[in-house]
Amino acid sequence: MTRRLIVEADGGSRGNPGPAGYGAVVSDAETGEVLAELSESLGTATNNVAEYSGLVAGLRAAGAAVPGADVEVRMDSRLVVEQMSGRWQINDAPLSSLAAAAAEAGSHLGSVAYSWVPRARNARADRLANEAMDRAPTPGKGSGLAGSLAAAAAPAPDSTARAAGAATGSADASAEGGRAGHGGEPAGAPASGWGPPQGKPTTTLLLRHGQTELSVERRFAGRGDVPLTDVGRQQAAAAAARLAARGGIDLVICSPLSRARHTGEAVADATGAALLVDDDLAETDFGDWEGLTFAEVMARWPEQMSAWMASAEAAPPAGESLASAARRALAALDRLLADHPRKTVVVVSHVTPIKTIICRALLAPPAALFRIHLDVASLSEVDWFADGPALLRSLNDTAHLRADAAPRGRRRSHAAR
Repeated sequence: MTRRLIVEADGGSRGNPGPAGYGAVVSDAETGEVLAELSESLGTATNNVAEYSGLVAGLRAAGAAVPGADVEVRMDSRLVVEQMSGRWQINDAPLSSLAAAAAEAGSHLGSVAYSWVPRARNARADRLANEAMDRAPTPGKGSGLAGSLAAAAAPAPDSTARAAGAATGSADASAEGGRAGHGGEPAGAPASGWGPPQGKPTTTLLLRHGQTELSVERRFAGRGDVPLTDVGRQQAAAAAARLAARGGIDLVICSPLSRARHTGEAVADATGAALLVDDDLAETDFGDWEGLTFAEVMARWPEQMSAWMASAEAAPPAGESLASAARRALAALDRLLADHPRKTVVVVSHVTPIKTIICRALLAPPAALFRIHLDVASLSEVDWFADGPALLRSLNDTAHLRADAAPRGRRRSHAAR
């Protein structure tokens, strides 16, 4: 029988906008056991942003505690409950971003139902939110709404968190009591609100594998274990030389598919870093579309292709949806951030996992996957800070592939062709 959880969430702002914070409690619906309590200050933000932030944190903690559980969300915010239930439209861009983050968090669960409750019945979350507001910086000392959005949609906010019982196995620091966050203060330390990024980040250098026969012909290449071409091996060597010249590489983590694994091996050999394989970094399973061009798929499966382009939840025949692949990739990212704080990690993977990680850094919706281009053997760099924000430092950098290129350390290109 599917386990049922209750998520109580609240948020508030003293000034609207003003010093803001959220609180959330996750408990077992049958026993009442508290699985997680979360409380985080957001700097200067509005009531609605704070309330949505509490919802996102609560859903993430629920997914970490019991993946696939059915959840009832109880909030005293009529706005959030009606909007997330689909009865009211969301016309505010920041709230739309937060609602998308909540929907993504809910995708790791079974059913998610929303119930409005009077404030008196939401006392635990209200208390935690007020404690967070007590810690929030005064106006003028933070970056306001941008910080609130980053804190709500970041993979592992540095929150005051406590987890018990089944809240294990996830890298989301907001749901793992007693475990250090992914780059800074230990879980349980007072949250500092929004401000300049704190401490040394965890840096991910996202490297797409080198060229294959299918990439040359722009064919769907998913779980088919196609090898690198001779050019692909040269590209892997060029990327490896550049990363070796950059220095400071602590670890290489790669997809199990041979085109990524061989690219990762070249980087590990050149840098001296250890190489780990993470199955969740594999490319999307394109099923019956494997090896076909876009035009060939459109000719044979026009309705399925249209559905796939319109929704991340749609899957190719006998294949995997982009949403499912994204969940895998983000689980791998969360493990990386939890297990290797403040390290520099090369992640060798494929188009979908890399784009998914970039979208998380940018708080971008799933549709943004179709608006990012990644060349083979390209590098993209993201810094993940313990206090919430992520910084995309470069995207689709292929400077090392130019004929006249020599290893140049941290040289970057922001071209996205």
